[in-house]
Amino acid sequence: MSTVQSLSSFSQSEWDACAGSNNPFVSYSFLRALEDSGSVGAQAGWLPLHLAARDTAGRLVGAAPCYAKGHSQGEYVFDQSWAAAYARNGTQRCSLHAALTPSLRCQA
Repeated sequence: MSTVQSLSSFSQSEWDACAGSNNPFVSYSFLRALEDSGSVGAQAGWLPLHLAARDTAGRLVGAAPCYAKGHSQGEYVFDQSWAAAYARNGTQRCSLHAALTPSLRCQA
């Protein structure tokens, strides 16, 4: 298992072989558009750290789109109270590593 900081580390065909065609929100085209547009990235506070599992021959056998969050915005369960408490005490909250979709398993 490894992490990569950009979807460009994968070919579209290998990613989409894992993602399948039932959910457009995990497709290579959609996720790459998020990165290319700046909707995700360091400036947006959503740093891509996608998970990849490869077999011994280097073939992608599983993947998950993941992001390291640098803030408490855009979540269904907000943790601003925790972030504020850390700030009041002069410490920083740890970044979150959010896997926003189920793991993708490649079809054999």
